[in-house]
Amino acid sequence: MAEIFNVEAEAREAFGKNVARRLRYSGRIPAVVYGGGGPSIPLAVDPRAILRVLHSGAGHNAIFTLEIPGKAPARVMLREWQWDPVRGGLLHVDMVRIARDAKLRVRVPIQITGEPQGVKVQGGILEFILREVEVECLPDDIPEHITVDVTELLIGRNLRVSDLPVDEKLTVLADPARVVAHVLPPKAEEAPAEEVAAAAPTEPELIRKRKTEEEEGAETEAEAPEGKQKKESKKETK
Repeated sequence: MAEIFNVEAEAREAFGKNVARRLRYSGRIPAVVYGGGGPSIPLAVDPRAILRVLHSGAGHNAIFTLEIPGKAPARVMLREWQWDPVRGGLLHVDMVRIARDAKLRVRVPIQITGEPQGVKVQGGILEFILREVEVECLPDDIPEHITVDVTELLIGRNLRVSDLPVDEKLTVLADPARVVAHVLPPKAEEAPAEEVAAAAPTEPELIRKRKTEEEEGAETEAEAPEGKQKKESKKETK
């Protein structure tokens, strides 16, 4: 992957929350660069330059040149960045030096192309599960994305990591059996609630009512005191 542009930065010596707040108010943000056998250097950078890196085709995997006055230019990548949860702007950026002959582990986005036959012909539903994969390669061999054609995918068939078309310069670190995408069968239509209620067997109202009256009579007779039952029996004898 080729370098895309340069990012200018200034070394800073002051630290603390108040210093960072004043730095952001002036239109810059705190940053740091480290790794590659060099010292860790606190910096101040223009957040717009970092946003151009993040919004480029290579995104967070982009390699660019960091220029610091009084120091040699360094090839770097973004390692971490922090967003303002309220305003959405960048708050802080970490960058790491890159050596051309040292392999890196990076996450590369997966892109799919084509319309699956399982969707077009069979009416299924495409489910895109794994949207990026971790690979290991030299810095200049990092791809912007991995594109895979899903046209031949049918219902019940899976596209796995082992099916991804990757360059021989890349070593895929994810499980080869992990599913990237598959086509699900169409969902069965549920019967309307009114039809379900109409189909359920019901007991005639008259039978239910008669059965209830008989049950209530039996319960009343059973609950009546024994003396009262005998008294009523004598009255009937007279």
